[in-house]
Amino acid sequence: MIKLSKIMVGIGVTMILVSPFASAEITLRNTITGETLDMSFAKKGGDTDAFKQFMKDGKNPYNGKKDIEEKGKSLYMTGCSGCHGHEAEGKLGPGLADDYWTYPRNGTDIGLFETLFGGANGMMGPQYVNFNTDEMLQIMAFLRSIYTGDKSKAEWLKQ
Repeated sequence: MIKLSKIMVGIGVTMILVSPFASAEITLRNTITGETLDMSFAKKGGDTDAFKQFMKDGKNPYNGKKDIEEKGKSLYMTGCSGCHGHEAEGKLGPGLADDYWTYPRNGTDIGLFETLFGGANGMMGPQYVNFNTDEMLQIMAFLRSIYTGDKSKAEWLKQ
C-alpha cells in the first residue's frame, strides 16, 4: 500500500512539473518596447480555435487558406488600405507585400501579429480596438498571400 501511494505521489509531482510545458503559450511582445502585450485589451470574439493554435505554436493556421484570405482582404481593405495601399504597396505606412520589413520580426507570424495588435512607431496605433485576434490572423493570411518578395526571406514559410 505504501509503495502504491509513493508511485501515485511521484506521478502527481511529474504531472505538475511537466504540464506547464505541455500547454505553454507563446509570449507576445510590444513591437517597440518589448513589453509583454496585455491581451485583456483584445476585442471580444477572437478567441477561436485558430487563435488558440496560434498562441501555442506561433504559426498562423490560416496561411494558404483561400477562403480565409478573402475575408482577410475585406478586413484589410476596410481598416488598413488607407495607410498601406490597396495592394499593400505602401502609402502613408510602409508596404507590406515585399521583403523589406520596417521591423524585421514582422517576417514571422508572431512579429506581424504583435505589430497589428500593439501598434508601432508613427501613425500605426494598436489595432485591438478595430479587429479581434482572429480577424488579425485573417488579415495576416491575406498579406502573406500577396507577398511579392524573395521567398527565402519569408520567415513564416520556414516556421
